[in-house]
Amino acid sequence: MELEEKAKYGEPRKYDPSFKGPIQNRGCTDIVCCILFIIAILAYIAVGILAWSQGDPRKVIYPTDSRGQFCGQAGTPLANKPLLFYFNIMKCASPMVLLEFQCPTTQMCVEKCPEKFMTLVKAYTNRKDFEDYKIFCKDGVTNTMGIPQILSLGLCPAMLTPSRPFTRRCFPALGKKGGVVTVGNNSHFDDGSGTMRDAKDLVDGVKNATVVIEARQVVMKIFEDYTQSWYWILIGLVLAMLTSLLFIVLLRFLAGIMVWVMIVLVILVIGYGIFHCYMEYAALKGEAGANVTLQELGFQTDFAVYLQIRQTWLAFMIILAIVDVIIILLLIFLRKRILIAIALIKEASRAVGHVMSSLFYPLFTFVLLAMVIAFWAVTAVFLSTSNEPIYKVFNETVCDHSRKTCDPANYSTSEEKAHCPDSECLFAFYGGETAYHKYLIGLQFYNVFLFFWCANFVTALGQMTLAGAFASYYWAVNKSDDMPAFPVFSALGRSLRYHTGTLAFGSLILSIIQIIRVLLEYLDHKLKGAHNKFTKFLLCCLKCCFWCLEKCIKFLNRNAYIMVAIYGKNFCTAARDAFLLLMRNMIRVAVLDKVTDFLLFLGKLLIVGLVGIFAFFFFSGRVKAFEDTAPHLHYYWVPILTVVVGSYLIAHGFFSVYAMCVDTLFLCFCEDLERNDGSAERPYYMSSTLREILWKNAAEDASSSSARQQDDGEVRPKQDQEDAA
Repeated sequence: MELEEKAKYGEPRKYDPSFKGPIQNRGCTDIVCCILFIIAILAYIAVGILAWSQGDPRKVIYPTDSRGQFCGQAGTPLANKPLLFYFNIMKCASPMVLLEFQCPTTQMCVEKCPEKFMTLVKAYTNRKDFEDYKIFCKDGVTNTMGIPQILSLGLCPAMLTPSRPFTRRCFPALGKKGGVVTVGNNSHFDDGSGTMRDAKDLVDGVKNATVVIEARQVVMKIFEDYTQSWYWILIGLVLAMLTSLLFIVLLRFLAGIMVWVMIVLVILVIGYGIFHCYMEYAALKGEAGANVTLQELGFQTDFAVYLQIRQTWLAFMIILAIVDVIIILLLIFLRKRILIAIALIKEASRAVGHVMSSLFYPLFTFVLLAMVIAFWAVTAVFLSTSNEPIYKVFNETVCDHSRKTCDPANYSTSEEKAHCPDSECLFAFYGGETAYHKYLIGLQFYNVFLFFWCANFVTALGQMTLAGAFASYYWAVNKSDDMPAFPVFSALGRSLRYHTGTLAFGSLILSIIQIIRVLLEYLDHKLKGAHNKFTKFLLCCLKCCFWCLEKCIKFLNRNAYIMVAIYGKNFCTAARDAFLLLMRNMIRVAVLDKVTDFLLFLGKLLIVGLVGIFAFFFFSGRVKAFEDTAPHLHYYWVPILTVVVGSYLIAHGFFSVYAMCVDTLFLCFCEDLERNDGSAERPYYMSSTLREILWKNAAEDASSSSARQQDDGEVRPKQDQEDAA
């Protein structure tokens, strides 16, 4: 029965006395894909150069006045004027603001926001007040000009209201007193024409202006948080790297003990998380507004608001409790498999001990990934800011030229100005009508796709390099003499010299699936407002299917790279051979990929938990010892989330060495079993410990399987006799 099952998945490997491990005499594979990848990289560099020549990140960093100039930019006349001032904030209440993303009023850069009420009529009567007022006027205002002339030329605002800087813009200092909206502690103000208006009239203008810059203000706050905390974030990531390295080194010498320590610590860390969530939940009892539900609160850009609600901590507590229970149940049901997996990790530790340079290879992968991410991010920013400033005609009366594009340089003598004397040519937004601007979306898509392709290529290069190094260890009879002097560098050289095309082929397939998943997420975001249940169901099914497909492709690619590292074949042949070999050893695959990967995942989880808890107490200021040291941030979750994600990636990089070692040893073990029989003529290459681990497990599974078959065989005759009777 077993032979028939194995025959269905291809013929086992035959004994080859000349095979001594990774083949040295090999040729280039998947050359077409290699050429395609090189062309794509050259095109990617060209897109980056084009974006860098056209883009201007200052459009994201600095506010822009009505002339398209950047407020607060160093090295310009506006360097000391970092704030944007609106002549008439109430014009921002126009519905056109939400369509054109620009207030139809003059905007200029100022050094500070107005601090008190003042109208042009009142300021004009006092020389000192008028000099202060001219700070918020355009150049060219003189004391000899009359008020009608100043207002008709649009040189000064008709009034000033007390304002506060918010995201580098001056907004009225609105407040509430006795349930009445106030500005500067007054419920009414003079609009400059002698009319007294309610302070609440300013609310709509501020609200629409806030809608216009809402996305930018969040991004800017996050950016400012990074500038304030980047130093501490790096320290947190270095701490995660040192912790990961310490765990890996300890695994090398104390594998069994360290695995059990990791298991216990993970349970304790999650248990502490549950305890902390309960204490926060109990502390908020009776607090004003703490019983508001998340649904009633809605989305808030300040995530600290959610931490003031009991329901948030209750949700965290339930999630952590479920995770803890699942881990404990898995440990109970997999206790025998865990002992086998620990023994396998011990064997992997011996391999890592002979290839110690493999522990530092993730640093090389990290540097390459950082370069890929940096190139993608910089290119994306420059592409998104490579539009040109567009100026449009804004006016208060009826005008045929309203909202048409204009040129501010000669607008005062233009035909539009002659037909509409009260109109102005103001900066509207960034755009463009050239061929380059029309294809910006396509260039952004290409940028994202090449990011996935390059990132997957770097990951694949690391997998094949480590596989080649550990395969050299396995197939060496005398580990100290038969292994290359520098196994990691030898494997890296083979991978780049002969198998760049294979790496590009495998990463291309994975990138196509990932970009499809991105498009599905984009469609889902666009169709959120739709109430078509069938469409939502279809999108959900597609996202689920492509998620599963991505996991399967990653698994096949990983094993295909191991076979390429050993035999030097092309991607398709190696993927087929790896798949058939795994299918011929399904029982052992279950032990390896489920239990061993689960234990290594617990190690990553432990490092993320330890560093994450430290980052939470440091950046949130919950510990008095860190109150003066920690930076003052808008969103303290920004550096915490960055440290947690970065810690997981760093831990994943280090633990991936062990995972790759285990996978490589396993495939080599399966090949060894098929090629050799343990006799003097055909001895096994595996160590006696590794053979005992996997052979004993296979024997136990085989005996239990045969026992079940025997029981079934005994039951069937009895049933046949009963049926015959």
